[in-house]
Amino acid sequence: MIKSATALLLPLMAASLLLVAPSPAQSPWSRIPAPDDLPNDRPLRAGFLIVNGVYNSELMAPYDILHHTVFHTKPGIEVFTVSPDGQPVTTFEGLRIQPHYGFDDAPEIDILVVPSAEGSMGADLQDEGLIRWVRQTGLQARFVVSLCDGAFVLATAGLLEGRSVTTFPGDQDRFAATFPHLDLRRGVSFVHDGMALTSEGGVKSYDVAMYLVDHLYGERVARGVGRGLIIDWPPAAEDMPALVVER
Repeated sequence: MIKSATALLLPLMAASLLLVAPSPAQSPWSRIPAPDDLPNDRPLRAGFLIVNGVYNSELMAPYDILHHTVFHTKPGIEVFTVSPDGQPVTTFEGLRIQPHYGFDDAPEIDILVVPSAEGSMGADLQDEGLIRWVRQTGLQARFVVSLCDGAFVLATAGLLEGRSVTTFPGDQDRFAATFPHLDLRRGVSFVHDGMALTSEGGVKSYDVAMYLVDHLYGERVARGVGRGLIIDWPPAAEDMPALVVER
């Protein structure tokens, strides 16, 4: 009788465990496939545009995230900085940075990252050489990424045409007035539409970079990167509202 009762109870216990077991974490957005032609014989190259007045947060948050991929997948992402003339720049907060390259000698870029800078809504948009380089480089890249007001630079370079975008919340009215034909989205941490990823910036700059790692390499790699930087991944929908456009 004891053996018989135990035999009856075990399936019931197993079933109850299945009912209360936590379900796997779900991404707050619809996952879209990564490009099927990513190189496997070299790292992806992420080039960060830096100019005088670039903001520390928008530069270093995605730089750290993308760099840490090399510890969790091979070949991962190679990160480097590019200034217009290859000369040092001073960030808005006063850090002095020696870039890896200038416009003339920068290698081919797979992921062009444009952090916000003090002149992103003014002087930088009037710099024809800078805008020309952003346009040419972005058109050849697999992805273009803007943080905060870097979206103004991408838009001026014509790289956001026909796409949904976002930018720093305090400058969204100005963006809408300057680029009324673009589909500006408010209340989201970032937008991914085709080759363009645009972010609100600030601390949200981590969000879009983590998302890009997940998009390129999958959740396992993103979890590893997040673990090293104490970032929970994947996030809950309420913690990271985002728009991912499926095309």
